[in-house]
Amino acid sequence: MNNSECALKIKQSIIILIVLVILGTNIQLFGFSKLQVANNNKEEEAQEVQIAQVEQTDNIQRETEVTTRSSEERTVVEKQYITIDEITISKDMDLTKRCGISKEDFKILMKNLKVDKLGFFYENCDTIYDLCEKYEINEIFFCGLIAAESGWKISSNHRNTCNYISMMSKGKLIRYSTPEEGLEAATKLLHNRYLTQGGSCYYGKTISSVQKRFCPNSSTWVGLVYGCMKQIIK
Repeated sequence: MNNSECALKIKQSIIILIVLVILGTNIQLFGFSKLQVANNNKEEEAQEVQIAQVEQTDNIQRETEVTTRSSEERTVVEKQYITIDEITISKDMDLTKRCGISKEDFKILMKNLKVDKLGFFYENCDTIYDLCEKYEINEIFFCGLIAAESGWKISSNHRNTCNYISMMSKGKLIRYSTPEEGLEAATKLLHNRYLTQGGSCYYGKTISSVQKRFCPNSSTWVGLVYGCMKQIIK
């Protein structure tokens, strides 16, 4: 074999080797591509499962919310009120029990309150009703207390301070900026300190129980408050 034939065979061998390397690389790339596609499919399936689970959870939550709203709506619809003529009061009544009439009837009651010479109670009846609902206080008692402490005409010192139940600090009436602020301070004080068990002034839920700390030195305070209450519903 001469030199030219040897050189030719070497070239052929090199070419064959290069072809084999290229084929092997392509086979590896093809296998890797198939594996990557399979992994991507698995990830997509897992994501679809997660999405389905989230949607199922959201649907359950929405159904629960709808059920809750429906229940609340039924409660509102089924709530029963008494009439103005059916309101009852007593000296031993539970002052945390509402009088039982609707806001519209309470507004009528305040509008027809003849002793409300300045219109204070009618002007603030929405606020009074809402605060008594918020702090669980009988509306007739609260109005009677205001009348007992401030007078039906709301004396000037109570009117100027927006302090209608004589809340004191350092011997002076506490001043509030608006009637709404003063009325809320009053209902909050009564609820937290006088009418809730564990409150610093709690002795019970009747007028005489409140009197023990609210006006301890008076023997006429209970009768005064109750008398004002009777004027409201007579």
